[in-house]
Amino acid sequence: MNDPAADAAFVVDFLNTVDVEKGSDVLSARATWQRWVAQRGLAPDALAVARTTREALRAAVGDPTAEQVPLSHPLTVELDGKGPRLAASSAVGAVLAAATRLAILGEWARIKICPADDCLWAFYDRSRNRSRTWCSMRVCGNREKARAWRERGTPERVTHIEPVDNPLSCG
Repeated sequence: MNDPAADAAFVVDFLNTVDVEKGSDVLSARATWQRWVAQRGLAPDALAVARTTREALRAAVGDPTAEQVPLSHPLTVELDGKGPRLAASSAVGAVLAAATRLAILGEWARIKICPADDCLWAFYDRSRNRSRTWCSMRVCGNREKARAWRERGTPERVTHIEPVDNPLSCG
């Protein structure tokens, strides 16, 4: 993967192996982790390594529930006729290589975590000015705006309008 959009999609896919809203976690069992890895044609790392990596990456992109943990993982640089490239022999290595390429290109800051407590979904901010906040404006953004509106309080409803003398009326 040397395409920034593909790298971003891959990193986001890995970050979203935990789904707060559904209460599911691909990394909760070895079988689901191995299935996720196999679907992407990668070699699996130990489950503990995958969990630690995901936790560190989620913390790095702003997940308030994730703990920043020290992380080190071997990557290699391969050189061929097309030039140097980061290479990895496992799924976690491939994710870290993609994240590193995004950082080098200045795209890492576009990976964000939705601030909705019941979501925390990772997404790639494609907005021109990098200002997107919500994973989905139609779902989380709309829900948050409605909540904020309710918290501000609704103005009292006018149930009766008194007639006003209109000097321009013909009567």
